[in-house]
Amino acid sequence: MRHISILLPFEAVPSAIVDPRYMFTAINQFLISAGKSPAFEVQLVGLTEQVTLGNGTFSVNADVLISAVEKTDLIIIPALSVDFKATIEKNEAFIPWIAQQYKNGAEVASLCVGAFLLGATGLLNGKSCSTHWLFADEFRAMFPEVTLTEGSIITEIDGLYSSGGASSYWNLLLHLVEKLAGREMSIMAAKYFAIEIDRKSQSPFVMFNGQKKHEDEPIKQAQEFIEENYTEKLSVDTLADKFAIGRRHFERRFKKATNNSPAAYIQRVKIEAAKKHLENSAKNISEVMYTVGYSDIKAFRTAFKKITGLSPVDYKHKYNREAAA
Repeated sequence: MRHISILLPFEAVPSAIVDPRYMFTAINQFLISAGKSPAFEVQLVGLTEQVTLGNGTFSVNADVLISAVEKTDLIIIPALSVDFKATIEKNEAFIPWIAQQYKNGAEVASLCVGAFLLGATGLLNGKSCSTHWLFADEFRAMFPEVTLTEGSIITEIDGLYSSGGASSYWNLLLHLVEKLAGREMSIMAAKYFAIEIDRKSQSPFVMFNGQKKHEDEPIKQAQEFIEENYTEKLSVDTLADKFAIGRRHFERRFKKATNNSPAAYIQRVKIEAAKKHLENSAKNISEVMYTVGYSDIKAFRTAFKKITGLSPVDYKHKYNREAAA
């Protein structure tokens, strides 16, 4: 029987504690109903016997304190509140315990922005990780030695697992069920919880908002210029000349400040504008393409699918009320 430790951090998101517990205990019930032995021993593991969550709305009782858990097989780190530095400080006693359990052979899975607590352990340094797309820039700033995977629902490396934003952690839970209890149980859970199995990307949900939490004022001005003039034919040379910076130096500074090359930034701004038109207007694909400054339909479709994971037609059918009807 596998031992699963679901952490009870201070400032955790309640559903990210309840949901994994429900998932793994449901698998046990499926197995018992089939005349088999349960696969998991599931415990809520805390720093204190009771944790108050949701600004005092919920109280959760720990099954056991971390000091009493000598060995576990899988640690689940739930999503946390978004004041990440303060939340990590409140939960710093978990950090050496997680690191030691991993050293002893445990695997570790973070759900959504639980990746910030996993990142604080140092176990991800030199490795890849997923988290909620909205907090990607903050994660990179706090953990520069970790490679954040763009758009991924699940990242797995060396027994460390992480998931994309919000409800996408259900797909990570399914992935863990398949690894620990088999494909049949994973399919059963997907049907029971009505989860789209094998979903790979959170790209269709990403809303691009250029990273401006930096101190390079000319680059910030260049970003604003791109966002105000994305329908024009912009080039790196034009931008470098406008802000009186040599091209190579401009490209290096832009990439350092925004985590995007100037060309990629221009493309992402155009595609974000295209998404808004597809969501809210009656324009066809060609009209949207011209509106955001593309003239080549193949280039537009390629860029759109690369960034969103969907073709412009599929995106319109998915998010435009009239097109869906």
